[in-house]
Amino acid sequence: MRAERLTDAVAHHAEGPCWWPGWGGLRWVDMTAGDVLHLTDSGAVGRTHVGDVAAMIRPRSVGGAVIALERGLGFADEDWRVDPLRPMWTTDAVRMNEGGVAPDGSLYVGSMAYDQAKGAARLYRVHPDGRVETALESVTVSNGIDFAPDGSRAYYNDTPTGAITVFDWSPEGGLEHGRVFAEVDGFPDGLTVDGEGGVWTAVFGGGRVERRAPDGTRDAVVEVGARQVTACTFGGADLDELYITTSREGLDEGEDPAAGSLFVARPGVRGKAVTPFAG
Repeated sequence: MRAERLTDAVAHHAEGPCWWPGWGGLRWVDMTAGDVLHLTDSGAVGRTHVGDVAAMIRPRSVGGAVIALERGLGFADEDWRVDPLRPMWTTDAVRMNEGGVAPDGSLYVGSMAYDQAKGAARLYRVHPDGRVETALESVTVSNGIDFAPDGSRAYYNDTPTGAITVFDWSPEGGLEHGRVFAEVDGFPDGLTVDGEGGVWTAVFGGGRVERRAPDGTRDAVVEVGARQVTACTFGGADLDELYITTSREGLDEGEDPAAGSLFVARPGVRGKAVTPFAG
């Protein structure tokens, strides 16, 4: 199937799409611009500046949103005024990247070095009470993470590995027993899990999103009209629309004109509702 282009090239490096009814629909980030974007009912794109970097966004159970900023998190209220929390590290060589929320309401959010130095990044778990622990050390480009419908497994991409990793997951043990779920021909970026347990992965540089069945076999491909596909999420009133973000980062003027646009596909399967961060 082929995705439909919904917007112009509105972002330099679009990432982290998330559908939440409390926001009125879809939000995503223009990461290095530090902006949160939203799609209006008319199809126009709104933009709110929240910091030097806006790496990912998820709803909070108390209202508003949690946003990954350059070196930590910030809480946004319903008017999108952001209260930055204490930075999680001091070096300016590393920034936040993608993340997701576990079934218990804890936030998993990862980092990457600006120069993508191997092993310089981590994946963190932020508990609802504010405790921060390192879930994975020595990763390189920490990217998409999402959870099986029954909450027993987590799927995760460290992009340069070229593979999707699956972990057993529990509230007490966190991520355990990591192993390769599927090899990807290209660079696996953001991912989302649908209501049937299928894993949809954006392939950066590959111009596509791939679905893997719960046994790891590839059983669907969505072609995207821009090469640098960054992330995907299900949305719409019935969670049957797959929204896809793309990037212009590193491209020359006029190269890949649709890069930076938002796309949508209707793949015939529904997603899962997003779990809000309980902190």
